[in-house]
Amino acid sequence: MSLTQSSSGEAVADIERNLRHIDSIIKQKGREILNDYMITPPQFIALHSLYEKGDTTIGDLSSRMFLACSTTTDLINRMEKASLVARVRDTKDRRIVRIHLLEEGEKIIKEVIKRRRQYVEDVLDNFSEEETAQLNALLSKMHIEMKVE
Repeated sequence: MSLTQSSSGEAVADIERNLRHIDSIIKQKGREILNDYMITPPQFIALHSLYEKGDTTIGDLSSRMFLACSTTTDLINRMEKASLVARVRDTKDRRIVRIHLLEEGEKIIKEVIKRRRQYVEDVLDNFSEEETAQLNALLSKMHIEMKVE
């Protein structure tokens, strides 16, 4: 392996490690924020998925969350009791039941995301506007390269 390949490999390892650590810190901060609400991290993930993608079936939600349908059903049951989501029959096919995000669930998601973004903004206070713009551009480019559709 040449010196360039070696340093490139080290850079890739550093990038992967930094991204993993940043992700872990943001998730931890998110868990701390969730302590102020009556939802668990898996409930947040489910609510966030509904918020971003709209009404969905338990099967689709299970696939997105990498959970068994029975586990997702239990999760939805608890969130339904808390008036965060509702089961709604599909208008075209009454056999299909979709999970719908209710106003209280949407309110919680918006508040948690706002607080998480505030945390990131606080961290970025030590960055210049140019550094923030560069970081955003590079992360956006990386995200586009990674997207699987």
